[in-house]
Order: sequence, then C-alpha cells, then structure tokens
Amino acid sequence: MAIGGIKTVILLSFILAAGFLLVILSCALWSNWLPLLVALTFVLAPLPNAVFAHCAPDALSAEYESSGAIDLGHFLTAVTIVTGFALPGVLAHSEVIRPEACVMSVVGGVLVYGTIIAYSSVFKQETEEF
Repeated sequence: MAIGGIKTVILLSFILAAGFLLVILSCALWSNWLPLLVALTFVLAPLPNAVFAHCAPDALSAEYESSGAIDLGHFLTAVTIVTGFALPGVLAHSEVIRPEACVMSVVGGVLVYGTIIAYSSVFKQETEEF
C-alpha cells in the first residue's frame, strides 16, 4: 500500500471513529440506547450489495443487462439506508428519544456509512474478464 493509501486509511478511520462516537454519545448522554440501532443499520447496509455483486446477468434477457439478484441487492441496501435515516426520526417523533439524540444519531450514521462507501470506492479492485 502506498503512502497515499495509508493516509487515506488513517483519514477514513478517523471519520469512522467520529461517526461511532456521535452515535454512542447520542445514546449515552440521554441514557437511552435505542439510537445504537442506527449504527447497526449503516454497518449492515453494504452487505446485500457485497453478497449479490458477483451474480451474473440473465442470459435470457437481451435488452436488460443487469441481473435480478443485483437489483435485489441494491433494493435491500436502499431499504437499510432509508431505515437508518428514518428510525431516529420515528423514535424522536414518538418521544422515545430526544430530538438532539436523533440529530446526533443521524449525523453519526451518515459519517459511518459515508466512510464505508468512500473506502469501497477508493480501494475498489477491478477484475479482468477473459
């Protein structure tokens, strides 16, 4: 790994730590640990894309170049991301958590998921097809 790669990993780990810190603080400051579910949803969000990314496209469809499994992975990832943003809002609206905890949890979740996306795009390895 080159020097630029190490600096990138250090920066991304700092941002990831700040995101987790915000999520944990949103729980600890108001003694309500439900916003911790946001960190779980943002950590689990890229998994469907990672699982379904290597599925081959359908051979029977001439005009559609994607695969149903890949589309399912994109859909499940989108559902998980929307859940990560909506869950603190729903909990704050129902007065289960405080609005400040909602904001801290969403910002922390954005930092966590943004770090995961940035890492996967920076260190993406292209595979050669034969």
